[in-house]
Amino acid sequence: MKMRKYLTALAVALIVSPFLSTAPAWAAETEKNDADTYRLLNLFGDVFERVRSDYVEKPTDEKMIEAAITGMLTALDPHSSYLNAKSFREMQVNTRGEFGGLGIRVTMEGGYVKVISPIDDTPAFRAGIKPSDLITHLNGEAVQGLTLNKAVEKMRGKVGSDIKLTILREGEKPFDVSITRAVIKITSVRSLAEGKIGYLRITSFNEQTENGVKKEMAKLEKEIGAEMKGIVLDLRNNPGGLLDQSIAVVDAFIEKGEIVSTRSRKPEDTQRFNAKPGDLARGLPMVVLINAGSASASEIVAGALQDHRRAVIMGTKSFGKGSVQTIMPLPGHGAMRLTTARYFTPSGRSIQAKGIDPDIEVLQSKVEPLEQPKRRHEADLRNALDNGDKKKDNPDAKKDKKKKKVAEPSAEKSKNGKDKDAKKEVPQDYQLARALDLLRGLALFSGKVVTTTN
Repeated sequence: MKMRKYLTALAVALIVSPFLSTAPAWAAETEKNDADTYRLLNLFGDVFERVRSDYVEKPTDEKMIEAAITGMLTALDPHSSYLNAKSFREMQVNTRGEFGGLGIRVTMEGGYVKVISPIDDTPAFRAGIKPSDLITHLNGEAVQGLTLNKAVEKMRGKVGSDIKLTILREGEKPFDVSITRAVIKITSVRSLAEGKIGYLRITSFNEQTENGVKKEMAKLEKEIGAEMKGIVLDLRNNPGGLLDQSIAVVDAFIEKGEIVSTRSRKPEDTQRFNAKPGDLARGLPMVVLINAGSASASEIVAGALQDHRRAVIMGTKSFGKGSVQTIMPLPGHGAMRLTTARYFTPSGRSIQAKGIDPDIEVLQSKVEPLEQPKRRHEADLRNALDNGDKKKDNPDAKKDKKKKKVAEPSAEKSKNGKDKDAKKEVPQDYQLARALDLLRGLALFSGKVVTTTN
C-alpha cells in the first residue's frame, strides 16, 4: 500500500490551501479543482493496486508506471511521449547525426506508424519507402496497440539483420518490404553545381546543419564563382529536427526581419527570433522545393522565406507540423518529450495541420516524349531561299556532317524490337528540373545568360 499512501499524500498536498473561508470566489474554484484532482489520483491508486494484486501475471511496478506515463503523454498529441533511459540516449545520438536502424522518420496515425519521410541514402530510402506510407505490421506483428516508441524500438536492431514491414499505401493493396538494418550516418547538407545554379539539399536539421550550409555554400561559390545565377534549396522529405538549426538556415539567407515566433500557453513565454545582417546567397534568386515529407523545421524555413518573398516555394503541400516539442530530462528515468508551443511564420500563420502551400505547385511526374508525325519545314521546300549564312556552302562543313552521319552506328535490335545496347533510363527529377528552369528564366529576363547542362 506504499504507492496508495504516496498518491494520497500527493493529493492531500495538492488541495492544501492558505486561503481562509473568506477567500474570494476564484480561490473556492481552485479548491474544487484540487478536490477533483485528489479524487482522480485516488482512482489511479485503486486501479494500480487492483492490477498488482489480481492481474494474471505479476507485473513490475516500473513497467506499469512507465506505461501510465506513456499513456498520459501520448493521449495529448502524436508528438508528446515518454522516453525511458535507453530511448533518451538514442534520441541524443540521433540529433548528433548518426544512429542505427532503417532510416525513416515516423509518427502515429490511426494506430499505425506513418512515415513522415525516408532519409536519403538509407535502407528505407533504397527500399522505396515513401512519405505517408502506413506501416501496419512489423515481422507479421500488428503495430496497433503499440506506442510510437515501442514500434521504433522494434524497427531498430542489430546491424545487418532483416525486418519485414507491411506497407499500406494509398491506392494500392498492402504489400511487404524486407529491409536490412544498417548504421545510419546522416550527411545533413549536400550541394551540387547545376551549370550556373547552386543546388543545396538539407536532409534533416541536426547539430551539423548550420555549419554544413556554410561549408556547402562556400564550396558552390568556389566552384561556380561570381557567375552563379541562383540557388535551389531542396527540403523535400526533410522531417525537421532542431529549432535553432532551422532558424540559423533562414538567417543565412535573409538580411533582417522576423524568422519565426513560438507561442505557448502563457503569453509572457512568447519568443520571437530575428535575423542578423548577412546573406550567403548575395540576394540571388532562390527556389525552395517542398513536399508532403517536409515537416516541422523544414516548414519553418519554407514559411519564413515565403513570407519575406526571399524565395519561390515550389512542389507540393508540406506535412503540417506546427508545434514545438521540449525535451525535459527526468533524472534517473530518461526524459519526456512535451509539446510546449506552436510556431508561427513571420506573417503570423500557424502551419499546424495546414502545412505550407507552394507558390507554384509541381507534382513529381515522369515526362515521356510523344511521337510526332514528320513535318515539312521551309528548308524542305523546292527552291527555298537560303538564310545568307556563308557557312552553309562550306565544303568542310558538309564533309563533317556527312562523316558524322556515316559514323553513327545503327543499334542492334532485340526480338522484341528494343535496343540491346540502349542505356538504362536514368530517372529525371521533374520537380528539380522545373526549379532550375524557373531560375534560368529569371536570369534570362534580368539580362544574364545562363548555360545549361544535361
